Amino acid sequence: MTNLKIKEILDTPSLLGQEIEVKGWIRTRRGNKNVQFIALNDGSTIMNLQIVVDLESFSEEELKQFTTGASMWAKGILVESMGKGQSCELQAKEIGLFGAADAENYPLQKKGHTMEFLREKAHLRPRTNTFGAILRVRSHLAFAIHKFFNERGFVYLNTPLITASDCEGAGAMFQVTTLDMENPPRTEDGKIDYSKDFFGKPASLTVSGQLEGELGATALGAIYTFGPTFRAENSNTPRHLSEFWMIEPEVSFLDIEGNMDLAEDFLKYCISYALENDRDDIEWLSQMYDKELIDRLNFILNNKFVRLTYTEGIEILEKSGHKFEFPVFWGADLQSEHERFLVEEYFKKPVILTGYPKEIKAFYMKQNDDGKTVRAMDVLFPKIGEIIGGSEREENLEKLSQRIEELGIPMKDMWWYLDTRRYGTVPHSGFGLGFERLVLFVTGMTNIRDVIPFPRTPGNAEF
Repeated sequence: MTNLKIKEILDTPSLLGQEIEVKGWIRTRRGNKNVQFIALNDGSTIMNLQIVVDLESFSEEELKQFTTGASMWAKGILVESMGKGQSCELQAKEIGLFGAADAENYPLQKKGHTMEFLREKAHLRPRTNTFGAILRVRSHLAFAIHKFFNERGFVYLNTPLITASDCEGAGAMFQVTTLDMENPPRTEDGKIDYSKDFFGKPASLTVSGQLEGELGATALGAIYTFGPTFRAENSNTPRHLSEFWMIEPEVSFLDIEGNMDLAEDFLKYCISYALENDRDDIEWLSQMYDKELIDRLNFILNNKFVRLTYTEGIEILEKSGHKFEFPVFWGADLQSEHERFLVEEYFKKPVILTGYPKEIKAFYMKQNDDGKTVRAMDVLFPKIGEIIGGSEREENLEKLSQRIEELGIPMKDMWWYLDTRRYGTVPHSGFGLGFERLVLFVTGMTNIRDVIPFPRTPGNAEF
């Protein structure tokens, strides 16, 4: 007798007629005085396995604790199912309970819970069909990311979570300290004396691994990071998290054109992998939440991304006659409504915008000869707008140093970064993809808090 995952059972027709054992959690139980049907799920698939319990062999008293949420095992013969929507079922010979779930108090006893309710029950929501599907898609996408870069010879680089640098220059960072903040040591001028702190200087949780990634790329050629990052923005929108995961490839000897090629290939690879390896979950999410989901995923796969400059994009938006909530003008940081208009209404294809004004982009982006724009690139998708942001990096020491001074970034904190330009500098490029943005797009969800197992947002760090 073999103990199998339900996914293996449903994918292996040759198991029909064999005696097997399954373990899982009860989704539902229904039936009559002669027979009971238990829908069992073990997390390996969106599909349940029906356990048929003949009441000639089992009493109703024995089944009282076999309620929604309880965990159980069953042994029996796998037979072809006569019911609709299932290929096989288990005719139970033996059943047993691992753990009961009090029917009156189990929060997920009923169906049809709102997403808001489930966010309050984040410790239990992975047991629902919706979050089981989302988390399996997330897992497949994570594997696809590693597979994509591994197949192309990239080195997986682990960059630090604790840092003394702010990659974005935004300052919205979580501080890391061991000082007693109610009575911290102070310098003669009354400031907190961080020389007495654990690291001897102010330290924070990282907002990005890019700068450290550049150190790796200028030694190893091509690297990628994939790890948690943190933003201390007090934002409660459906698009923001305080803790999220970032994928950041960095490649030496790669210009902006090659960077755009890499981003397009990468996104198409990940979406294709998810469709091929997690079709059941994506189809279920499409049916339940977003009827256009699969068409939208195929829209990405079947179209070459349109490439145009920021200036060209602004001209299109200004001449469109469309009324936008946020004004459009050269120098404006484009909003999601502008980006989606270009993708969904004007080109009807994914878009990559390049050549942004340097004033609205980070210090490390390579400056164009016009002195006004940088070799930035943003990949724009339907429904969400920007999904990837990247650039060719400024490899010229003099220009980079000048830009750092212009922005008032303390030069003493950047010596290690500037060394990559002092010693063997090379053209190089990279980009950043917020993993949750990708999962959001592939699952069709509308709130980013629903595509990470335990969301961290302002006022929420319970589990």
